[in-house]
Amino acid sequence: MKRGGTAAAALVAATVLAGCTADTENLAEASRDKGAAAPPDAPAPPGYQQGERGTDGPGAKPTGPADFRSTFALDVDTASYGYAARTLRDGARPAPRTVRTEEFVNSFPQGYERPAGDGFSVSADGARTGEEGWSLMRVGLATKKSDPDAPRRPAALTFVLDVSGSMGGPGRLDLVKEALEAAAGELRASDSVSLVTFSGRAETVLPMTRLGDGGRARFQDAVASLKAGSSTDLSAGLRRGYRQAAEHRRAKATNRVVLMSDALANTGKTDAAAILASVERYRKEQGISLFGVGVGSQYGDALMERLTNKGDGHTVYVSTRRQARDVFVNQLPRNVELRAREAKAQVVFDRGAVEEFRLLGYEDRVVADEDFRDDTVDGGEIGPGHTVTALYAVKVREGAEGRAATATVRWLDPDDREPHETSRAVDTDALTGGLVWTTGSAARSEGDGGKVSPYLRQAAVAAAFAGALRREGRGPADAAQEFGAKRSLAELHTETVRLEKTADLRSAAGLAANISRARKAG
Repeated sequence: MKRGGTAAAALVAATVLAGCTADTENLAEASRDKGAAAPPDAPAPPGYQQGERGTDGPGAKPTGPADFRSTFALDVDTASYGYAARTLRDGARPAPRTVRTEEFVNSFPQGYERPAGDGFSVSADGARTGEEGWSLMRVGLATKKSDPDAPRRPAALTFVLDVSGSMGGPGRLDLVKEALEAAAGELRASDSVSLVTFSGRAETVLPMTRLGDGGRARFQDAVASLKAGSSTDLSAGLRRGYRQAAEHRRAKATNRVVLMSDALANTGKTDAAAILASVERYRKEQGISLFGVGVGSQYGDALMERLTNKGDGHTVYVSTRRQARDVFVNQLPRNVELRAREAKAQVVFDRGAVEEFRLLGYEDRVVADEDFRDDTVDGGEIGPGHTVTALYAVKVREGAEGRAATATVRWLDPDDREPHETSRAVDTDALTGGLVWTTGSAARSEGDGGKVSPYLRQAAVAAAFAGALRREGRGPADAAQEFGAKRSLAELHTETVRLEKTADLRSAAGLAANISRARKAG
């Protein structure tokens, strides 16, 4: 995807940020308002060195961006958490590079109100972290769920299936076949499907076929005939799949390529840039988006994530029949329909109320602030029933009152591409009324100090858990600069167990189980 710029990452003093910050790979940070820069001889704020240019990675010298805005393309990917859960069930910890904070957070329900019609609702809340001046702010965006009985645009779906040798094990091709059989029963007679496979070469097993008039049975028969082959020419599979989608593109329909693979390319073009170039071309020329479904214990997470970013889509990861059925039956509308194109969010912080802020995650989705209303700059494609959550660590100025920030989402109508925006203001009292954590010295000394949403607490645990997994193998300097770094896995486990028991938050049980597995995998 085209992105309008890069985020400046900043390290900050561990003494003020322990428990409420993220490392240099995990934060987009702002420090000064454009048009209101300090004079050249003004002292640098804590954690900054004037005259130095920030670089990526541990040990980078921090500099602050020039504004109090945070802008990013909306992202509904959840594959990072799904793959981490699979790895933890297998008794190991996921590689730190595969852990993306926003995908951990977005894997859980958030309890947001949905809009009555098309577009987005904007929600915001927060609570103190227990560190002096620091709060956690949650900005939530949600679309209306799909009515299964309501009319919708037809879908033209090209399924591109990996049938290479690596897909032959349990929980791979067998899972994909079962998922497609379930999807065939949910799609409508007016929808069209085609089936492309790839191993050492790519093959069109079923050309684009309407599901009415016997097409559903032909699709199911084609799926049932699939068998694992040899090597993996993912590039050839995508090229053929996109050509099939482009040749049979339907006007006023949702045209989408669905890639189902372990994303372990080893034949043909294996260079990510070459594969990505062809995906982006079809996105620009044909408006065809890409939905990625990852499978397998050995999974090319980085390649799949980059492909769907370039292809205006999103990714999920499935490792069980229940998950596959959820994606292709319960969640099928959100994965094939569109509520919004090129969706971006921008949060503008009030300099009089906020000293510092950090966005947790979204490193690959950052958009230049000035490109927020430039609709030629890529955003995210969002379906019905999707939610997007952004967490910020925010340092509120002492005694500040009134507005702390304003969150705005902008998107294009999927049919006429007309732009729309909606906003919500966040007051300082929404960020300082209660405590995020229920354990620790601050919680023991003063209690909740106000009502805090259990969904916010669950999101905080998910972010802190992602931080703990990202710190694997890193030195203490990085560990001190992650959100929730002072929270042990044992404390995070306690938080989730309490959420399940006291708030009846069923999703917390799965999170608690994965934290427990991470502790054992040590």
